[in-house]
Amino acid sequence: MTSNPLKLGFVGLGIMGTPMAGHLLRAGHQLFVHTKGKLPVEIGESRATVCTSARGVAERADIVFLMVPDTPDVEAALFSEQGVAAGLTRGKVVVDMSSISPIATKDYARRINEIGCDYLDAPVSGGEVGAKNATLSIMVGGDAAVFDKVRPLFELMGKNITLVGANGDGQTAKVANQIIVALNIEAVAEALVFASRAGADPARVRQALMGGFASSKILEVHGERMIKRSFEPGFRIGLHQKDLNLALSSARALGVSLPNTATAQELFNACAAHGGLAWDHSAMVRALEKLANHEIGAADR
Repeated sequence: MTSNPLKLGFVGLGIMGTPMAGHLLRAGHQLFVHTKGKLPVEIGESRATVCTSARGVAERADIVFLMVPDTPDVEAALFSEQGVAAGLTRGKVVVDMSSISPIATKDYARRINEIGCDYLDAPVSGGEVGAKNATLSIMVGGDAAVFDKVRPLFELMGKNITLVGANGDGQTAKVANQIIVALNIEAVAEALVFASRAGADPARVRQALMGGFASSKILEVHGERMIKRSFEPGFRIGLHQKDLNLALSSARALGVSLPNTATAQELFNACAAHGGLAWDHSAMVRALEKLANHEIGAADR
């Protein structure tokens, strides 16, 4: 328990936000919360103060965290009539831990700075497991002094915490992360489909590869999901689609070609067409299985 409890706000109590907010509470901080969806039982039964709006959270808290799905959601949470900005007073800090557009982030930071408040973009990687275990990787963009102020709170939620650069750079790092994750999922899925179709036991192939240069966290965790057909999220395909849209739209603005990112997105699109928006992103393998007319572990067709 902290000897110096702070007044903190948390807007967005979904799969990720709920455990993250819980870590702040367990550390002894005073927490003011607001969420658009159903209030999680564990938050409702805690000593957190539930507010009827994001504005109410900002009026009461000195540091306000956001964890919502997409760029428009962050804009609404910040700048709607009952948004965070309407409740801010000079000297407060806004920390957006959502994964959104780096370009929009720079604009949001400027608008919050004009109120006399500080802004950090601090998207995370590690999924629901990382949120629950407080082992998230946190990629931060913003002023170094503000980062140092908030870092002890980040340490309650994550382990690998990096100040990447100025506002927007944290979001850029997250987009890069999602490119790498998507392409690794595609590579593992393609390899296991190939191995299975060739008649090898995909579980044993995975075990063999885990000891070599092809070893990765994706092969370890998502390779197992693919073999066991365990596609409950996790991290939903719909959210990874959103992140790759950010990558591809930003790349177009920069004049950069991301051909394999585009391919990964098309495989996610194929999953979505089969009702898979809520599948875990490891279920990208299902699109490749359709192309091969073969399911991992199934008898040769």
